[in-house]
Amino acid sequence: MSSKLKKSALRKSASQGLQLLGGISAAVFLRDFWQKKPLLIRNAITDFVGPLSMREILTLAGRDDAESRLITRRGNTWELQNGPFSRRALSQPDDVSWTVLVHDVQHFSFEAHDLLAKFDFMPRARIDDLMVSYAVRGAGVGPHFDSYDVFLLQGKGKRRWQISGQRDLRLRPDSPLKILSHFVPEDEYILETGDMLYLPPGIAHNGIAETACATWSIGFRAPSKQDLSVAFLDHVRDAIQLTGQYADAGLIVTTHPAQIDAAMQRRIAQMLREVQNASRDVAAVRRFTGCYLTEPKSHVVFDTPHSTLAKGAFSKLAKRFGVELELKTRMLYDDQEVFLNGAARIPTPDLRIALRELADKRSLAGSAIARLEPKLGLAYLYECYREGVLAVARH
Repeated sequence: MSSKLKKSALRKSASQGLQLLGGISAAVFLRDFWQKKPLLIRNAITDFVGPLSMREILTLAGRDDAESRLITRRGNTWELQNGPFSRRALSQPDDVSWTVLVHDVQHFSFEAHDLLAKFDFMPRARIDDLMVSYAVRGAGVGPHFDSYDVFLLQGKGKRRWQISGQRDLRLRPDSPLKILSHFVPEDEYILETGDMLYLPPGIAHNGIAETACATWSIGFRAPSKQDLSVAFLDHVRDAIQLTGQYADAGLIVTTHPAQIDAAMQRRIAQMLREVQNASRDVAAVRRFTGCYLTEPKSHVVFDTPHSTLAKGAFSKLAKRFGVELELKTRMLYDDQEVFLNGAARIPTPDLRIALRELADKRSLAGSAIARLEPKLGLAYLYECYREGVLAVARH
């Protein structure tokens, strides 16, 4: 029986993404298109309406806990403003083309998380966010390129996309946006509701709303070497504990008191070698990777429960209904540890199984919770609940 189950699972994996990816499997997409070339997919999601209505998108752009931007164009003049925005700010004159962008929609909508789950053939550690772009007719953000992969899924309305593999990626120096100075489109498509366009990094593109429309962008994380290095040094600073102190026994008299001599530089270099060696420490890099990939963005705040359940009441409800991660929570794991919102934990064997299921499914059934050891497993879930990281599943 186990052999049949494995074969069934393999067939399901092979067919995953067939409609979403235009009739090809996820494996074929990753082999032939991922980070290689664009892919236009008609009717990727049948009857797609989007996680939020247009009214809800504009309401979200007015919230101070959401990251939003307003891009306006009058003639050749572009302007960029950061939210939150009042309804008046989103009521522009007729001669102004405007687009409002809202990032991390998955922080505010379970339906948005369900949409991201359609891309679970990719490691979740690679997915950055779900962004929505609402534009009035004729509006866009100008021709540009991204340094990351993106799926552009068309919601309500129509948008014209022009794309180019051009190598000239110089930007206009007089614009608050990263708009290409010389954009030469090579292909053009009109996307209607449910259509999707995949673009690898570096492909120049320009989206123009044919009608008032909403486009949902599934963007993938692509940190630069600079960003990773700075973050790793921050991690090392907090984690490393070095002993010893600068010493220079045998110092000789100097005739140039303001000079930093080569011997002092060598001594300091020797002391810093332990910091340099940290990047060669497999365990340190492994832990950094998990913490870095689950670290919440700077504007994200977790709200504790309005009316906190006592531990016994939480345990009873959790065993009956299960628990689910809060929308803003990021949770990943590797072979040894579980990473939750930038923190690492080495769980006990039974808790490891449960937490991995919670990370994969973003929920954990009550039957799995009932099997946990009360003083460790249930206590940890209750601690997460009190911190606003998870909640009793909706029922």
